[in-house]
Amino acid sequence: MTEAAPPLTYRRSLSPSRAGDFQNCPLLYRFRTIDRLPEPASPAMVRGTLVHAVLEDLFAEPAPARTLDRAVELLPSEWEQLRQSDPRTAELFTAEQAADETAWLASAVDLLRTYFTMEDPRYLEPAAREERVTYQPEPGLSFGGIVDRIDVAPDGRIRVVDYKGGRSPSPSFEGKAMFQMRFYALVIWRTRGVIPTLLQLMYFGDGQFLRYEPTESDLLHTEAKLLALWAAIERAIELRDFPPRKSGLCTFCAHQSLCPAWGGTPPELPLLQVASPS
Repeated sequence: MTEAAPPLTYRRSLSPSRAGDFQNCPLLYRFRTIDRLPEPASPAMVRGTLVHAVLEDLFAEPAPARTLDRAVELLPSEWEQLRQSDPRTAELFTAEQAADETAWLASAVDLLRTYFTMEDPRYLEPAAREERVTYQPEPGLSFGGIVDRIDVAPDGRIRVVDYKGGRSPSPSFEGKAMFQMRFYALVIWRTRGVIPTLLQLMYFGDGQFLRYEPTESDLLHTEAKLLALWAAIERAIELRDFPPRKSGLCTFCAHQSLCPAWGGTPPELPLLQVASPS
């Protein structure tokens, strides 16, 4: 007689990325958060990670040394660290694709060059880089994520900065793009007691900024939305029902072959239980 598989544990936590997954497609949320299905690394995604890493280390340099030349010098070592830390990244280019890899690294230099047209890091002293922020809106539930950069002015005003390797969104999608930043602003407000003055997205694909000044009512609305979203996720878990939602994003989904909306069959959903608080 075959023994039943033990229940799979899940944490009562929500990040901007996973919140976005559930809003876009509940089945994608399940694949990524519950089934934890692997996804291949894409050149664009890894390039963004690489540029983030370079900028994080650049700000560790003395202010006068934070130049474009120094950023470019950091690229090879950061790329090697990524290759060693993530097998998917290591498989991005084969030995026969050296020319493709060279062109890809050159495109990362282009993004860094654009960054330097947008601000001068020699005159900035971030309070935090790649900072994990989290808070509990209710016992046992946490909202959080990793913020690219937090700047704090001498008078205490806070600017939250996020780097994007792509192009800026059209006006109709700006609100959706800013959801992640409102999420971070909410967590910072709840943990520090200060509403960030400015939320700033920097798009290195076209050198554009997207900025927003949040208000208390904005953040209260965001909190209510996230609590409602989490309630919907827990209902989906209880009902064992994560329906697919077709959209233009399906083109980029790594799990389309498993999606019933595209004729696929998802793996059987295991029994689930809440992970013990750490």
